[in-house]
Parts: sequence; structure tokens; C-alpha cells
Amino acid sequence: MQQCTKGAEGQTDSALQQLIGVTRGRGRRIVPPMQPAFPTELTVLAWGSLLGFVHIIVAAQAKTRQYGTKWNTGARDEELPPPNPVAGRLMRAQANFFETFPIYIAACLLSLSTRGLVMPETTVSLGAWLWLGGRVAYLPLYAFGVPVVRSLAWIVSVVGIALVMWPALKLLI
Repeated sequence: MQQCTKGAEGQTDSALQQLIGVTRGRGRRIVPPMQPAFPTELTVLAWGSLLGFVHIIVAAQAKTRQYGTKWNTGARDEELPPPNPVAGRLMRAQANFFETFPIYIAACLLSLSTRGLVMPETTVSLGAWLWLGGRVAYLPLYAFGVPVVRSLAWIVSVVGIALVMWPALKLLI
């Protein structure tokens, strides 16, 4: 049975009209229902993508500072001396990010496909934020040459990936 409501002029609005916010009469508008929240895993994936751009930009700027804009805008065919310590660390941090980012993407997709089947979404959300937090902390720690804490940040990010991937892994076991 379809529920209806009376508009301001006594005309009836169908449930479909109410759902999409179409009403008859003056001064009254039905607000459509709230859309579900954007999944945390995808929010973190978007921020992670931006972090990937940051890695690219800061490593490129460090190399350009060392080798010059002529090198940066040229064909880059010439043999170069090894990068200075900061540029080298930023290049290695970038490489490390792009080694683990595809794993987070896969974990994210697996998590979304098993959403709510095996474990609470809060555990997966915690894992996603741990991954992003660890990766955000990793870049400056590596750039400044902080040895042990940098490794701890990396471990936090790996634990985050494991938490995001855990629901899919539980289904396989």
C-alpha cells in the first residue's frame, strides 16, 4: 500500500514524489532521505592519491634543486652524479610509497567487496586511517633522516593495510 500525504492545497503526494522531493502546494518541500556516507576506505584512498602527488612533487623539486632546471626540462640523457642525501631519501620514500600504495588499493577494493560480512566496519576504518597516518608521517621522517621512528611509521602503515585486508582474508581461511 502506497503512503500519501496531503499537500498545502489538499492534493495528495505519492510516496515516490515525497522520496524525490516533489510536492504539490505552496511552502512545503519534502527533503529526500540522506545518502549513505562515503566509505572511509575510499576517503583514505582519495587522500592517499593526493599524498602520492606530494611524493612526486617533493622528490622532483629536490632533484631539480640539485641538478638544475635545465636538467629538469631537458631530455635527461646525461650521466648524473648520485643525488645528495635529502634528494636520495625523498626518491626512496617515493619509491616505497608506490610499492605499498597498490597493495592498499587492492586491500581497499577487497574490503569494500566484503563490507559488513566478517568484521565491524570500524576495524577496517581504523586500518585505513592507520595506513594513511603512517604514510603521512613516513615522508618527513625519511626526508629528515630519522631512522627508527621512520620504520615505526612504516610498520603502522603495514598494520593498517592488514586491518583493511583482514575481512577478505578471513573469508579465504
